[in-house]
Amino acid sequence: MKGLRPIVAVTAYDYPTAWIADEAGVDVILVGDSLGMVVLGYPSTLQVTLDDMVRHTAAVARAAKRPLIVADMPFGSYEPSSSTAVESAVALARVGAEAVKLEGGSEYADRVKAIVDAGIPVMGHLGLTPQRAMRIGGYRPRARGREEARRLLLDAESLVEAGVFSIVLEFVSEEAAEIVTRRVPVPTICIGSGRRCDGQIIVFHDIVGLSRHTPPFAKKYVDARRIMVEAVTRYAEDVRNGRFPSEEHVVHAKEPLEDLG
Repeated sequence: MKGLRPIVAVTAYDYPTAWIADEAGVDVILVGDSLGMVVLGYPSTLQVTLDDMVRHTAAVARAAKRPLIVADMPFGSYEPSSSTAVESAVALARVGAEAVKLEGGSEYADRVKAIVDAGIPVMGHLGLTPQRAMRIGGYRPRARGREEARRLLLDAESLVEAGVFSIVLEFVSEEAAEIVTRRVPVPTICIGSGRRCDGQIIVFHDIVGLSRHTPPFAKKYVDARRIMVEAVTRYAEDVRNGRFPSEEHVVHAKEPLEDLG
């Protein structure tokens, strides 16, 4: 799809959000380890386990039949060794992941190659890599200077050589993202990295307004949180005032039961 039309990707974490994303016609669903903060209430992605990712990937795969399903490899699931990386990727593939995504550049090229050689496609992830954000300078934009941009390009080329089919570029300067997109033969997908990539990805909850904190590069298309709070508030009021359940929500006995009570 590189150079043909923009790739539409969404990060979704469970059956209902994947079902909606599928119905909306997205090209790719990423089961992201950001589910740690968005769904499970963790302070970061570091608390997410492989078991968490397996469970949520399976739920997404049961719902979405048309988009490509990519599962994040969580912290600790590929760093120890290439064999560990392959075992983790296989666990995700078994429950419906058609590809896996891992963070990092040339330092993990051997992990990428091992997974690809095992028959599982790999998506790379460069720029702001949340699993290592604090170690490499915190949550700030990347590749705004020449040296960081040069390093980004070298890492992208290393990942391509290792066999990735696509690369996510997170929170890097638009100019650096454009250079990488021009230089690599695989599609790039931007999240907070401008308009020059081959596609875009945003978290489902950011799109619909369910996130507690929406990042500056995301766009909220509807305030679903407000709608849902209003709905639950009305339900609570109806219960407390005897308006729910009403006759239409009641099942009646087919024969007299008065003598039983």
